[in-house]
Amino acid sequence: MSETTAAPKDASTVMLVRDGAHGPEVFLQRRVGAMAFAAGMTVFPGGGVDPTDGTADIAWAGPEPAWWARHFGTSEPRAKALVCAAVRETFEECGVLLAGPTADTVVSETAGFRDARGHLERRELSLAGFLAEQRLVLRADLLRPWANWITPVVEPRRYDTRFFVAVLPEGQQADGATTEAADVHWRTPAEALAQWRAGNDILLPPTWSALVALSEFASTADILAAEREIAPIMPELVGANGQQRLRFPNDERYFADLPDVKRLKGSAR
Repeated sequence: MSETTAAPKDASTVMLVRDGAHGPEVFLQRRVGAMAFAAGMTVFPGGGVDPTDGTADIAWAGPEPAWWARHFGTSEPRAKALVCAAVRETFEECGVLLAGPTADTVVSETAGFRDARGHLERRELSLAGFLAEQRLVLRADLLRPWANWITPVVEPRRYDTRFFVAVLPEGQQADGATTEAADVHWRTPAEALAQWRAGNDILLPPTWSALVALSEFASTADILAAEREIAPIMPELVGANGQQRLRFPNDERYFADLPDVKRLKGSAR
């Protein structure tokens, strides 16, 4: 890595899914135009790992950090922080809380935690502090590892992003009550890809790749049961036909469907 290449920051992204009338649906946000990263893009909830994520003991249910570390190819402390960031970001960005009063329950609604959600988003409260105050158990078993994308070295702001998938808990509602989202939607992966091909949404390669993969499943149960082999993917800028473009798995398919108005650099979110 050269002195001018930005080091990637750890991040977590959660693909929140539910069963719909026409198959699984996924929750998507269009980021506000003023964001420093991925402004105006349609993405899944997520964000950077906070220094407080995973630093304190918390009540934990499901696979231990060692299990996550093996699947994501990282250390146990880093894996714990990534899982905690996934839970925190999902709660901050769409109000869905993957936690419950006991190791085998999950909260049925989150309206009572509205103030705490704001404190978390403004970094006035840590996830560990919130869970301890509310006597809640983090439900790591509600998450599954999905992918790992790293922002290309050509970008000034870079992330090493682990993608998770989780089913919307019964009784909870995903919303757009965050300063980072201009619009939110539940769509089937096929509908989301159709909106992108029509030029209505902008999908960066990691989001596009995840939607293509999700479109192959008939139910959320099938999605959770999928066994994923996770290897880091970092798109590379290469020359092609006298022009430069990013190379990544299935890039030919991506660029074949990409509207001209959206031919832009890839990233990890």
